[in-house]
Amino acid sequence: MPREVFGSDFAFLNKDEILSYEEIDRLAGLFISLGVEKIRLSGGEPLLRRNLDQLISRLALRDVEIAMTTNGVLLPRYAPALSAAGLDRVTVSLDALDEATFAAITDSGHTVAAVLAGIEAAESVGLGPIKINTVVKKNANEDELLDLVERFSNRDIAVRFIEFMDVGTTNGWAMEDVVTAAEIRQQFDHLTPLPATKTGEVAKRYQLPNGGEVGLITSVTEPFCGDCSRARLSADGHLYTCLFASKGLDLLTPMRMGASDAELLRLIEECWESREDRYSEIRSEETSVHPRVEMSFIGG
Repeated sequence: MPREVFGSDFAFLNKDEILSYEEIDRLAGLFISLGVEKIRLSGGEPLLRRNLDQLISRLALRDVEIAMTTNGVLLPRYAPALSAAGLDRVTVSLDALDEATFAAITDSGHTVAAVLAGIEAAESVGLGPIKINTVVKKNANEDELLDLVERFSNRDIAVRFIEFMDVGTTNGWAMEDVVTAAEIRQQFDHLTPLPATKTGEVAKRYQLPNGGEVGLITSVTEPFCGDCSRARLSADGHLYTCLFASKGLDLLTPMRMGASDAELLRLIEECWESREDRYSEIRSEETSVHPRVEMSFIGG
């Protein structure tokens, strides 16, 4: 979340404007009844939400996999409670191993060492298989890729390289900053393609010579809109059917006005069945200037 946009004077949502854990759990149950098999807690940084283990313990009572994407720095404090509550696994964002490069990219005040300590904490309580998410940006961290794979590939930790995407409107995206999937693949001598484990899997998976795994998420140069089956629920109760959407369906208001489960299900079904999202397939100068929701608002 860029400091120049989300500074100390930014007007964040009041507590009563965001979903309670009870409301999240209710909506999760509805989505699961429609076929959802995995729930991912994302952000922003999900571990900043107080007592997150209480939400996880609610969701764990349902027949669903529970994952979380995090920057990792709070995992040494919370990993044991998260695991005990029923969290299945974590994905940790790590864009570089070099401290100076990491600091320049994240501008977070945290260190690589803190993230690595979080990964160790997650490993120690069985929150795996762990994945590492690395957004690759030209002239920023493309020389870090081999080191990242070497660091983790022999530990049952898969690194996933993500093409720099034009999510939202505040990250200064330009096509010339994208390191393409083809260019990433060229950095590795031998990559054996692995079959998808399920329809809609966003990462193209490859096996390394040492048996480890690496993944590529290629929504800029090799889009996969046709197979996408992800829905995103924002903290203020809006359903977004695409990472690049400009608006979402408000579920919070009808729920608080007393809508029944059947009425909420009908809203969700109508929204999903009418979706025409294919931003990555039609990306152009015209579409790229349209307003888009920030990734920090709806997760990756």
